[in-house]
Amino acid sequence: MARVVTFGEFMMRLTPPGYQRFEQATSFEIQFGGAEANVAAGLTRMGLSCDYVTKLPVHAIGQAAFNELRRYGIGTSKIVRGGERIGTYYMERGAAQRSSQVVYDRKYSAFSQALVEDFNWDTIFEDDTKYFVFTGISPALSDNQVEIAKKAAQKAKERGITVCCDVNYRSKLWDTQKAGKIMSELLPYVDICIINEEHAKLLFGIVPSHEFIDGDNIKEEGYIQICNQILEKFKVKTVAITIRRTISANDNYFSAMLYSNAQMAFSRRYRIPIVDRIGSGDAFAAGLIYSVDQRKSLLEAVEFATASAVLAHSIEGDFPLNSCEEIENLANGMQNGRTQR
Repeated sequence: MARVVTFGEFMMRLTPPGYQRFEQATSFEIQFGGAEANVAAGLTRMGLSCDYVTKLPVHAIGQAAFNELRRYGIGTSKIVRGGERIGTYYMERGAAQRSSQVVYDRKYSAFSQALVEDFNWDTIFEDDTKYFVFTGISPALSDNQVEIAKKAAQKAKERGITVCCDVNYRSKLWDTQKAGKIMSELLPYVDICIINEEHAKLLFGIVPSHEFIDGDNIKEEGYIQICNQILEKFKVKTVAITIRRTISANDNYFSAMLYSNAQMAFSRRYRIPIVDRIGSGDAFAAGLIYSVDQRKSLLEAVEFATASAVLAHSIEGDFPLNSCEEIENLANGMQNGRTQR
């Protein structure tokens, strides 16, 4: 069984009940999540062995987070314990034309204050490690995290491990200039790059030719141009672009495309009534890595990854908790949501 290592910050999520606004709330629902942990949860559900690497405090809240990872079968033996606080984020669910809102409280968290020497990648990457996953969120947290991510990616490449990175730009964590500079230094170590057209433009100035832009939409040829520019600039092997169009906070269109070895494939387009959007991109990443590991064709891979993301919108909380069978059924066209008896 292929082993996957994912690296990032595990956070406590606090959400007002229902669709209450922050200033209305008198209580908060407590959950845990974080992009790279979400990927690990998705892959574990799909049957792959996943170790999650992070830093958590030794106090009761840190232990609660640690226990949550173990609850879902995610490997915790590589987690560093120490520091004083766990990163936190508050999430206000949007409705209709009111957007969801996220407020971060991550400054001075154990993970953001972690040191390069906290993580021994020679021991973290075991002989059967086949994939390493990180995102553009971790290096946004501190200069130390930039160096940690770079060292991890370098070690993975030296060992022949496939490196997957979701660019995952977060404007509340850093500006586009710094993000573009740092991610340009990290992406040359990456084999599989996941991005959307907005972040390609904001961070790297990569845009399709004008004739391939139709209002808010980009034609297929335009997405191929974006992929070719990313491949040429960073020498990655595979590019996945997620394509989202927002009608309202509860109603989105979602699809994706995959480009590798001068071949491209587009998924079908879904219209999604949203229960919880957080973690859907991570479900896509999990579905893509699983598809690569199972040697699915380009079209099968993008359909499976997209179906994984679509189903994640139906689950409250960060973790994508769908089975392979559910994802395969949707990827193969079973879209009616009828009760299974």
